[in-house]
Amino acid sequence: MTIRRPSQDPADRLVTAVRRRSGALTAIVLLLAVSGCAAGSPSASSSSGPSASSGPSATPSTPDETAAAFWTATGGLIEVRTDHTATLLLDGTVLVAGGYGQIPDAVLSSAELYDPGSGTWTATGRMIDAHGGHTATRLLDGRVLVAGGGSGSGPLNSAELYDPNTGDWTATGNMIEGHGGHTATLLRNGNVLVAGGCCDSSGSSVTSAELYDPDSGTWTPTGNMIEARSVHTATLLPDGTVLVTGGGAAPELYDPGTGTWAATGNMIEARNGQTATLLPDGRVLVAGGGGCDGCADDVVSADLYDPSSGTWTATGNMVGGRMQHTATLLLDGAVLVAGGFAVGGWLASAELYDPGTGTWTATENMIEVRCCYTATLLLDGTVLVAGGGSAGGGLVAPAELYDPGSGT
Repeated sequence: MTIRRPSQDPADRLVTAVRRRSGALTAIVLLLAVSGCAAGSPSASSSSGPSASSGPSATPSTPDETAAAFWTATGGLIEVRTDHTATLLLDGTVLVAGGYGQIPDAVLSSAELYDPGSGTWTATGRMIDAHGGHTATRLLDGRVLVAGGGSGSGPLNSAELYDPNTGDWTATGNMIEGHGGHTATLLRNGNVLVAGGCCDSSGSSVTSAELYDPDSGTWTPTGNMIEARSVHTATLLPDGTVLVTGGGAAPELYDPGTGTWAATGNMIEARNGQTATLLPDGRVLVAGGGGCDGCADDVVSADLYDPSSGTWTATGNMVGGRMQHTATLLLDGAVLVAGGFAVGGWLASAELYDPGTGTWTATENMIEVRCCYTATLLLDGTVLVAGGGSAGGGLVAPAELYDPGSGT
């Protein structure tokens, strides 16, 4: 997978520098870097995307005071991080775990909890292993499964469970192979499907997939994907199948009943670093992306997948192109897309997609520019944005909340 970027993009220098390093970590750091997220602190030697010093920025890195009516500041993270995970727990709090810290290549084992009632963060138990670029999946019983990612020495095969009742982590069965930049999808039967990612012995993306059984704490192989991919999306469809898109390969479907993968219709525009959102009517909205062979940089288009026909149709273009952003389905059925980066710089801009009209409208900018962060829909319908990298070359400590009631 070759990534096309502007010649002055610091990520190009990162790719060159990383290629000089050896070992499995090289592959996973490169994987995260070319997707727009460095596997460490953005700096001269490990940048996570365009920085303020590399050229014009599309959005200033200083807080936008005009955003206060729509985005409001909330408590800052205890430890700055990027490429972490954020999981809404059954009690409405949010578990943030792992990621990469401010020190280059520092992989984190720390975890913290956000309380929407007080707007504050408190430390919770540390993970057994440090994980960055991993997945976190809330199981049916409320526990959280963290699997894979980078560890500082290559992609991990380890997995562990967080118990919200005790705040502790316990080891569970190891994956069959290490995965980083993979996806993890909770299936209807409570099992978790892990698919793709990096890396095999040559540092390439893999086709392998495996299933986690929470009852036994074990992993078993399932059918391999048709194509190798990493940093892709996986969406559980209403019929229980899983749609996988991007990652440098054509879309395909996983059938849990047979454990097999089948090709489905191609997207209208090739894309990487996109988002995929299941809409209330069962269709899937894929938006933005870019930065791969055959892709325009910072794609402005969006496509809709219809599971009943297996086909894609174009829908309205976004207000602005972006990649490595977030997309959050709001309680009213609209989709909030925010942040990420484009060729011109890192973004604070945000916009809303209306499935009824197929159109996008701008909403107010986030307070901070950020990429490789998390966006979590809270029980009250607001959206918590936390962590990530910023245009100035550092990581973002402040968190913020989007209020859909005032953001249109």
